[in-house]
Amino acid sequence: MIENPEAAPEVTDDAILNGRLRLYQPRRGHRFGHDAILLAAAVPAAPGDRAVEFGAGVGAASLALLARVPDIDVTLMEIDPGLSALARRNIDRNSFSGRARAVIRDVTAPAQDAAYDRVLMNPPFNEAPLQPSPDPKRRAAHEATPDLLHRWIAGARSALRDGGTVTLIWRAEGLQDILAALAADFGAVWILPVYPAPGRAAIRLIVTAEKGARASLRMLAPLILNDALACPTADAEAVLRQGARLPLPAP
Repeated sequence: MIENPEAAPEVTDDAILNGRLRLYQPRRGHRFGHDAILLAAAVPAAPGDRAVEFGAGVGAASLALLARVPDIDVTLMEIDPGLSALARRNIDRNSFSGRARAVIRDVTAPAQDAAYDRVLMNPPFNEAPLQPSPDPKRRAAHEATPDLLHRWIAGARSALRDGGTVTLIWRAEGLQDILAALAADFGAVWILPVYPAPGRAAIRLIVTAEKGARASLRMLAPLILNDALACPTADAEAVLRQGARLPLPAP
């Protein structure tokens, strides 16, 4: 456990949401980025909801969600003790200790009860490269085994109450993987593609689905991150800097 992250050379102190939040994170290995903020912006949470983040890391997505939605309760599940320790520090330093907690847990283990209204997750989604990263924590955070998404979705099913939602971000070319993982237990699927710029291929899919629903799939208008001059779009700025919500409605 890192007792004093401010003094640890392997830890950096970084701002997100235009400085509204500050987080400690490892200098090397897996570091949070735009995906975490996009994920938080897509969760259809309301005041009073109970949410849980799978694979929370140091807490960027959960803290962004807490900053956006008042009176929401969030549990941050992370299997890595070092990252979970930093998440606890980040919860405290951003004054969310009354509404959030970090726990060390394998998210694929069945939940003891279906108690949550929302699950959010940014699972590892890259196939193992020919030359894998020498950093084992970075490999674990980025590289997916063939059944990983199915196991994470099964964990979400066991954690959610009936009618609860799971929200995830995944690589754009993995749509069939997402639909296959959701098929048995989730419906009312909403998909929002994310494009880096006009005329470029999508890089991410953000998906929300409802446990136990049987409604059909709906594709939403995309989020485009940069315009033709490589400047951030107004929509991207609203989400990534101001903490605005993405239009993924509660099913």
